[in-house]
This record gives sequence, structure tokens and C-alpha cells, in this order.
Amino acid sequence: MLRWAAASALAIALLVSSASAQKKYGPGVADTEIKVGQTLPFSGPISAYATIGKVQAAYVKMVNDEGGVNGRKINLIQYDDAYSPPKTVEQVRRLVESDEVLLTFQLIGTPPNAAVQKYLNARKVPQLFAATGASRFNDPKTYPWTIGFNPSYFVEGRIYGRYILKNHPDAKIGVLYQNDDVGKDYLRGLKSGLGAEASKMIVAEAAYEVSDPTVDSQILKLRAAGATLLFSAATPKQAAQAIRKTFEIGWKPVHILDINATSVGAVMQPAGLEASKGIISTNYGKDPLDPQWNDDPGMKKYLAFMAKYYPEGDPHSNFNSYGYTTAQLLVQVLKQCGDDLTRANVMKQATNLKDVSLDLLLPGIRINTTPDDYRVNKQMQMMHFNGERWELFGPVIADDPSG
Repeated sequence: MLRWAAASALAIALLVSSASAQKKYGPGVADTEIKVGQTLPFSGPISAYATIGKVQAAYVKMVNDEGGVNGRKINLIQYDDAYSPPKTVEQVRRLVESDEVLLTFQLIGTPPNAAVQKYLNARKVPQLFAATGASRFNDPKTYPWTIGFNPSYFVEGRIYGRYILKNHPDAKIGVLYQNDDVGKDYLRGLKSGLGAEASKMIVAEAAYEVSDPTVDSQILKLRAAGATLLFSAATPKQAAQAIRKTFEIGWKPVHILDINATSVGAVMQPAGLEASKGIISTNYGKDPLDPQWNDDPGMKKYLAFMAKYYPEGDPHSNFNSYGYTTAQLLVQVLKQCGDDLTRANVMKQATNLKDVSLDLLLPGIRINTTPDDYRVNKQMQMMHFNGERWELFGPVIADDPSG
């Protein structure tokens, strides 16, 4: 009897030991919790993006209400950095050293992400799905702990360049761009797409600082240079100002706008729907305003989520649909991690995504990443604004790893 009891005790001990051995936890993880940290511009010059973080927090609440990820609740800790890099540094250090988060998620903006990239990589903390498409955030060799989410600004700019060559070969191009990595990547991409024609077709460039009160003088400069096509590599506030000013002075160039500033609620409506009519851009996600998605299962899930968990938010905002998509991808990575919730495994799973389909991605678009190619979004489709909503046109455009 004693021998049987001893054997049973040993078997139980071995089972417990085996179960414990299967679990690997990094900072911020316990049997019941996963700490995730984030900085957002809840205030400051691009506070229009704040709603992205609100949607992400609402999505996390929904997941937690449904039992969490593999039985663990996500504790999403959010701090305001006002789109100020020094504040981002301060708040990210707080997240890592005081809150001890497992990872940072969807830090908003190129300058804020750039300000903490070296720090997070030195500390081996995942900079997961950074909300930027700047080239420096797809550099696995230099920054193995950083993976961006947004399509590459360079590739997007190159697509516009090729579109212009094909559809507006005689255009005189004026470029409005944000004077940081965002705008400069777009400008490089545009010139790459135009190739040998770039120096001849681009007649003027006008940079602006995020702190500038308006971009009126830049728009006047581009018109005075004789531009017949305006390319705006801008964030929402300045994009809306450019659209409005162009309309007010009676200038009617072909207007191409980067994907970051395509929100109808945050850009087109403030600028004026009539003033925005005809603008061209790209997308990789379903537009909640587009009636073609009315019976789409993924769109129905999104709209039901918004009604229940973020009723004060605008369900038609593509900032909110973006927040939903990125939060869904975060949960996908955490699910793939299983019980190995270490920082190293977070990066392993994020860089080994295979044909991931999310509710709001356009048909035919899937997410694939590899340890050598961190780019999450490599497929896009052209669209134009009809005065009420965006309309897609043309085929899905795929970019190869060399892009």
C-alpha cells in the first residue's frame, strides 16, 4: 500500500513538473495575464489617430470577455505620447522597466517608433506591428525585434509613380510631404516608380513640419510651379488642409493621397466631400462605407463588435477598421505562442505567419511573413473617392520581397 502511494505521488509530481516545464513565460506573463504596452497620440497634432487605440482596447475587452487567449487575459496598458518622440521614449521606458510588459504593440507614428527602436532592440523587447510603413521598420538584420504593420511607404510611392507614368504621362508633379521618414520614403518611392522621368516630371517639392499650423504656403508654392498633379504624402490634419486649400483657390490638379490619410471622417469630411471628390489612393482593407461589403461575414462581425464594444466610435472610419484588424492580428500571434509566451517566441510567431486571413482584408489578400521578410502587408488595390466613399478599381497589386 505504501509502495503504491509513493508511486502515485511520484507520478503526480512528474505530471506537475512536466506541465510546468511546458510553460515558458517572459516578463509580464502569468497563468492568468499577458501584459502588452502601447503609446498613442491621445493628444497633439495627430490625435485623429487616437481612435485606433480605443478600438484596440475595445477589441481586447471583447477577447477577455470571451475568456482571453489560451485562458489568459490581455492587460493592454496605454499611455499618451502626443506624437512627441521624447514623450514616447519616456512612456516606453515606463512600459518596459516599470510595467514590465511582454511586448509593445502598435506604437503610432514613424518618429515615435524611430525614437525607441534602438532601445527596444537592445532590450530585446518586441516592437510588434509598429504603425508605420517606413523602410527602417522592415530591417530584420539590423532590428530583429521590430516588425511594422503598414505597407511600405516606399513601395506605395513607387506604385503611384508607375500609375502616373501609365495614366498621366504628361503630368507636372508637385509633391507635398511630411519632413520625416514618412514623407521622405514616399518621395523616394515616387521617384523610383517614375524612373528616368522623375527629374523631368517633378516640378516642385514642398516639405512641412508636423508642428506647422497650416500647409497653405506649400500648396501655393506647388501651384505656382505649374503642377498639374499633386501628390500628398501627408498625415490626416495636413492632408485635409491641403485638400481644402486646393479647392478654395480653384486649383484642380489630379490629386493622389497616401493611404495614411484616407479616412472619410477624419480627412474628407473636414476638408469637404465635394473638395475631396476624385482623389486617388490605395487600400488593402475593406472600406466600411462601401456597400459591396454589406453582406460580407467579416464586415458583419466588425459592425457587431463596434455596436457592442465601441458604440461611441464611428463604424465607418477606416481608422477604426484598421484598429480592429491590427488587434485581431495581435491575438493571432498570441494564440500561436501557446504556452511559450517569451519575447523570443512572440517574434518567432510574428515572423512566421502563414496565409493569415483577417475579417477586413480585401478578398485575395493574405498575410505572410518570414524571418527574412517582415513585411505584413505586401498587397494593395487602387481606389478613388467618389464624393461619398472610396471605390476600388483595378487588380490587387502584389510586391515581391525586393521591394
